[in-house]
Amino acid sequence: MSLVIDIGNTRTKYAYFVGGIIQEKGSLNPEDIPTIVCNYSGKVKNIILSSVKATPETILLESIKHKPNLIVLSSEMEMPFKTLYKIPNTLGADRLALVAGAVFDFPNKPVLIIDAGTCITIDFVDGKKRHLGGSISPGLQMRLKALSSQTGALPLVKLSEPEDLIGASTKESILSGAVNGAIKELEGTIDAYQKRFPDIIVVLTGGDASFFDKKLKNSIFADEDILLKGMYFILKQYANK
Repeated sequence: MSLVIDIGNTRTKYAYFVGGIIQEKGSLNPEDIPTIVCNYSGKVKNIILSSVKATPETILLESIKHKPNLIVLSSEMEMPFKTLYKIPNTLGADRLALVAGAVFDFPNKPVLIIDAGTCITIDFVDGKKRHLGGSISPGLQMRLKALSSQTGALPLVKLSEPEDLIGASTKESILSGAVNGAIKELEGTIDAYQKRFPDIIVVLTGGDASFFDKKLKNSIFADEDILLKGMYFILKQYANK
């Protein structure tokens, strides 16, 4: 039994695993992490924490009080895959977990993992469990904020589904450009990968995945838990050493 906790740019999530299956999961505020660790400390053997940003020392120290063997995911840990990233210590914990999740779900298969969140990250792992790298581009919210902050007249528009491809107002034009532009960006990227790796599996996850999953013309798997499963896979390998 294991507990995984992921601190993202906008959301913090946790999942309780029993026999490799998620039994409970939820979202919480980062300051509530020590409480969650305390609540599960008697039920689980191992806990792993992942964060895309620096974890406040108070949260980390308070959590360790409840579970001294709490593990913080980092690129220095042995992964269930080999990364060919030129500077591995610059690879975010979220991307490490996503690649591990792909290997966990699709062993010995080439997988393209798309995480549509604050940023849109793309990572590719081949059929030999080698992480070749990927790409990073602005997420939908970031695109909307950039249009407002980097111009003198464009408003900050709340993210929503575009009413039509052709924007009939400034708001609709911005939404069409941000959302439909990102969709076409992903379609083109997926097509390019499929030409190089015809048997590739495409997995979509992230907080904004709903804006893409039914609109991408390519066949994809939507999996909101692939990052959490990847963290569990890394934890399992670490604990078994």
